[in-house]
Amino acid sequence: MPLLGAHQSIAGGLHLAFDRIRRAGGESLQIFTANQRQWWTAPLLEEEILLFRQKWEENHGMPVAAHTSYLINLATAHPDKAAKSVAALVDELQRCRQLGITMLIMHPGSHGGAGVERGLEAVAAHLDLALEQSGGADSSIRVLLETTAGQGTSLGSSFEELAWLIGRSRYPERLGVCVDTCHIFAAGYDVRTRAEYDQTLDRFDRIVGCGQIFFFHLNDSRKELGSRVDRHEHIGQGAIGLNAFRMLLNDSRFVNLPMTLETPKEEDLREDRENLARLRALIR
Repeated sequence: MPLLGAHQSIAGGLHLAFDRIRRAGGESLQIFTANQRQWWTAPLLEEEILLFRQKWEENHGMPVAAHTSYLINLATAHPDKAAKSVAALVDELQRCRQLGITMLIMHPGSHGGAGVERGLEAVAAHLDLALEQSGGADSSIRVLLETTAGQGTSLGSSFEELAWLIGRSRYPERLGVCVDTCHIFAAGYDVRTRAEYDQTLDRFDRIVGCGQIFFFHLNDSRKELGSRVDRHEHIGQGAIGLNAFRMLLNDSRFVNLPMTLETPKEEDLREDRENLARLRALIR
């Protein structure tokens, strides 16, 4: 069965994310390893690392992924911003290594008007540089390129762009994909009926390869198909609907893959529990 979970806050300490996911009833976890809105992050203390690893062990080694800061933009054409983004990604990779996290999810970036081709070239070059500075092929951490909605000048909304980035890298074995259901729907890939679901997943398999998927974000969409607007909604309450999630959760290709919510929630985690219950009810 898929390992269902949710993104959780690290407020008060990284290790507390495990308490939150347990309260939500999740079996997989996504976190930020630092404040996602700041460039500079304080180095991890030995005590923080130990507490995190102990809590992880107490939770039976559930799948854990980190998500990079939203400030990182490997597609930028501005040298200063590119240098800061590469340095920040290297720092994220180092933090994952210290914590034992082996999956780091990131948005490919936004070309900012420079054009798709130039933006993709920049992502490929800057990603390779960051991977090289963090161990090259000799690292267990896999960077997962997240499918995007294509809002503004963001890259990664087409399967072709993701395949190009993986194929262009000098370290393809360190790359993979995180599929966000809201994002692919907003980008124009329909999954609501059996025929549409099969067509979209078959297309992904031909272009990228389903074997490159290591993680899912399960989000319904507030906006319609092809809107190119990234707005998450609770499961079954958006434009995607329950049927798409039923097909995904029962797709044998994705058995045992972690799938986490990124849906809106309050501190009491009631929405997480409700969304997870709704998803589990769809599993045959």
